[in-house]
Amino acid sequence: MKDKSAINLRKSMGRGSVEHETNVFEHEGDIMTLAKKKVISIPPSTSIIEAAETMVKHKFRRLPITDPGSEKLLGIVTAMDILNFLGGGDKFNIMEEKYHDNFLAAINEHVKEIMTRDIRFMRNKDSINDCIEVMLAHDVGALPVVNDNNKVVGIVTERDFALTMAGILTDELVEDFMTKNVITTTPGTPIESSSKIMVRNKLRRIPILGKELESSNPEEEKLVGIVTSNDVLKFLGDSELFSKMRSGSGLEILNTKSSEIMERNVCTVGPLTRVGDLCELLNKKDIGGVPVIKDGKLLGIITESDVLKAIHK
Repeated sequence: MKDKSAINLRKSMGRGSVEHETNVFEHEGDIMTLAKKKVISIPPSTSIIEAAETMVKHKFRRLPITDPGSEKLLGIVTAMDILNFLGGGDKFNIMEEKYHDNFLAAINEHVKEIMTRDIRFMRNKDSINDCIEVMLAHDVGALPVVNDNNKVVGIVTERDFALTMAGILTDELVEDFMTKNVITTTPGTPIESSSKIMVRNKLRRIPILGKELESSNPEEEKLVGIVTSNDVLKFLGDSELFSKMRSGSGLEILNTKSSEIMERNVCTVGPLTRVGDLCELLNKKDIGGVPVIKDGKLLGIITESDVLKAIHK
């Protein structure tokens, strides 16, 4: 990890100067200086639709699942788990086999049926450096923090690191940390297919490319929108959705075009944007990643996960 970035992160959390200290995060328990201590968790009996609504309401991507009595950590449900259930992966079997494609019945299934049980977590005596190492090694965007009784006492997310580094990473440029081989889709892609793309490639957002009729080159595809896992959750929790349904079929709902739920006013950055400035943008817009554009062309995408890599460099 870069000494300068580490020291600045520590300063920004009010820890003061740590000159001549190499492993500035190797302090027992300093994970709790970064962790959110007010954690919203749900019991395993919560329905899938209720979990989705809670995520949308609080703009969360995941919810710890805890025992209602002991409050011990049992698992976690993420937006990706719900996308998997919607048709993106193996959890779609619940809808097909158990509920015979009855969407309305399936979304009222207990969230324990789709939650991730074998989860990574941190202890409240661990260091921030331990947290970064686990996040990067296992490609996870958040880690619940538990005490000696396995009770959830906090949660640390990639967003926490990105917000902390706003305006600090001044030497690092977006082009050095962005993902260059971007997976995209088109406006006419069904939501089911977009969900599959996200689940199979472990993506939380997909840029949407389309042809601009007024362009000097009508065949050239431009960035026209972006679909995120949260957009799908909002769609799932939309009460108007159910009034429009002609049947309880999940396929009828999931065949909706991605253009109907995509964000059209897409925030973007250039490849020479400083990562610290990117963090400020993510904070201001309350988003987790942005496409990287130059001369109207999509060059890549950069997310909070990439910011974590920049801190760890």
